[in-house]
Amino acid sequence: MEKIITAKERYMIQAALISLWFNIMLFTFKLAALIIVRSLAIVTDFSITIVGLTVSIILYKSLRLSMRPADLLHNYGYGKVEHVCEAMEGVVLLGIALIMSFQSIATLFHPSHVTFPWIGFASSVLSLTLNFIGASLIFQLARKSSSPAVKAEGVHYTLEGFISAAIACAFIITILLRQSQYSRIEPYIDPIVTILISVAISIPSAKLAKQAFVNLLDISIEEPSKMEVVMRLARHADYYCNFKDIKTRTAGHKKFVEMKIIMPKDMPLFMAHEIVSKIEKDIVSGIPDSEVTVTMVPCSKDCGLIHDNKPCPYLNPAI
Repeated sequence: MEKIITAKERYMIQAALISLWFNIMLFTFKLAALIIVRSLAIVTDFSITIVGLTVSIILYKSLRLSMRPADLLHNYGYGKVEHVCEAMEGVVLLGIALIMSFQSIATLFHPSHVTFPWIGFASSVLSLTLNFIGASLIFQLARKSSSPAVKAEGVHYTLEGFISAAIACAFIITILLRQSQYSRIEPYIDPIVTILISVAISIPSAKLAKQAFVNLLDISIEEPSKMEVVMRLARHADYYCNFKDIKTRTAGHKKFVEMKIIMPKDMPLFMAHEIVSKIEKDIVSGIPDSEVTVTMVPCSKDCGLIHDNKPCPYLNPAI
């Protein structure tokens, strides 16, 4: 039976397709600019776009995979592939930043003039425009889908937009210096700007990769959702003796909640099952994209009511 795609999953696919088509456009005109303009900053910008295009393809495939239902090999589904994609993007961007930093430092000792700076400026302006439009659309879909992979892609587009803005400014400075008495400084602008861009990339990329690796280690759900679980349990406090061993974890946009609920030992099984099912459904309704597993545990009859020979108040609840 084919899995029904939810609204949030449709938003995720839309974001991946937007990212893919925007990156194809960015790749095309940046490649043209790279052929014409001799600039380290353009090389860095183009390298990031290659990464972006590759990640967009992987993101689309990964999101499709993350939507597959749980099976015998993956009992909790494939949601963690979103965090893998998120981590990969952070690590690759960090690698590009380090490589371009070393290249820029080497170029400072053998500077060269940038060719056709006006073409480079026009390319950068077009790039920053597309990147900020893409980032805006992707962030909107990230909020609707609650997907960390989609959010990471929005961060990537935002970074690339600021990088293009910095490169555009560098080309303007280069053009102005060439027409002034400080023209000898002009060859150093390109490598200096590339170093600054590399530093600007490395900090958020490292944070992105770190958060993705943390999420891969079965991090618990966010605090508001934890409180929601407790609040939903409190609504049904008249129907069970106690609860314990609450465990939560995230896998992409999915959340998993497990717990044990202590029921009266003498309660009929069908009644206890009905109460537990009602609690599970209530928690799922309060926490979107969640799967809740409640295990029933019989009481040990060691409470104060039993010791005082009083009837158990949970045996005959009004369900």
